[in-house]
Amino acid sequence: MRNFFTLLFAFVAIGMSAQNNRSTTRYIEYQEYQINKNYSDSLVAFQQNANAGTEDETEQADGRFYKLFAPFTFYHTPARKALRMSMNNDVEDPVSDEIDNTLLSMYLRRPDLVVNSESQLHRIGGVSADVVAPIQQDAELVDMEVSEIIDQEADTVVAPVVTKPKFWTIKGDYFLQGLQSYISGNWYKGGESNYSILGSITMEANYNNKQKVKWDNKLEMKLGFLTSKSDSVHSFKASEDLLRLTSKLGLQATKHWYYTLQLMAATQFTRGFKSNDRRTYSDFMSPFNLNVSIGMDYTVEAWNKKLTGNIHLAPLAYNLKYVDRRWFDEAWMPKRYGIEDDKHVLHDFGPNFTVELKWAMAENITYQTRMYGFSSFKRVEWEWENTFTFQFNKYISTKLFLYPRFDDSTVRDDHHGYFQFQEFMSIGFNYSF
Repeated sequence: MRNFFTLLFAFVAIGMSAQNNRSTTRYIEYQEYQINKNYSDSLVAFQQNANAGTEDETEQADGRFYKLFAPFTFYHTPARKALRMSMNNDVEDPVSDEIDNTLLSMYLRRPDLVVNSESQLHRIGGVSADVVAPIQQDAELVDMEVSEIIDQEADTVVAPVVTKPKFWTIKGDYFLQGLQSYISGNWYKGGESNYSILGSITMEANYNNKQKVKWDNKLEMKLGFLTSKSDSVHSFKASEDLLRLTSKLGLQATKHWYYTLQLMAATQFTRGFKSNDRRTYSDFMSPFNLNVSIGMDYTVEAWNKKLTGNIHLAPLAYNLKYVDRRWFDEAWMPKRYGIEDDKHVLHDFGPNFTVELKWAMAENITYQTRMYGFSSFKRVEWEWENTFTFQFNKYISTKLFLYPRFDDSTVRDDHHGYFQFQEFMSIGFNYSF
């Protein structure tokens, strides 16, 4: 019996030795498949041999023989049995003893064939314990379960679910903030009391078909008022007044670049005054700015999407500036916007750029910036809007707004030249969706 197992295992081990002569990479890829195949083939061969033998041999048809057919592995049991000091007669298992003796004989004769160890198998996923009882299958139970599954599939009709793709994204941001300051008439440093309020609505409707086409639309509306006791002509004046629409149609060129057609139109809601001056300096459609440009957009996504936005570069743009006719009786009005006498429209061509970025500086601090520039090679118009938002909670925030601007088509100021500047800080209600 021992000689039979020895010859059988030597034959399998020699075949595996030939396999080990192949390249290491191919062996690693093929190893799992070969283990399963050798194990399955050994069980089939053993079952055929058991069916042809005696009843006693059939009773030994179990899974303990896998050690003879799996890749040659050093197991601890054969060595432990060989080195024990006394025989343990309480447990007798002739089949396991023969298998262990066969393995030990091969360990001593051909140690070069050992490719694994029991410790390595434990690290990979454990070694299954010997299966003493034969593994049998209940064919009737299997057939019954299969038939039930077939009947359920035949009786059940699953309706297909079609999910409509979502191409449009709607979002917005609203805030209403105010500032109040009281100073008594006898305050030793002077000054005056004032009140101010500012409201803003920003709405976006963006289309993206997830393939090549994007269409972004943003409407910005801001309106703020302030009061001042030193102004005896006006009970309140507009401190911030903006109505602006930006629309961009893009066709994807690469992952981040788009061929873009951009339209930007801007005006204001109400009249603009100065303190103790009855003249109107601006009004709805006075001025009205329209810019149409063709260029490319770059989508910005950096720092784990903490910095997002886009950069628009246009080598060719058309810029229109319009002042309403009703203010023509005041000769200084058109000149404030670079329009010649007896005209109400200014047409310009040239390159322009627009940069819009949003940076989440911290969990409750956000920085938004918009920079716009246009040049007709005769005049330059540049503006840079900066908004810092300090969010205290979901609804309360403080905003700091800084807005430098340059336009050399306007009347030059003796103190600031062609530069203009606006700044305000407010606290109040904020809501986004």
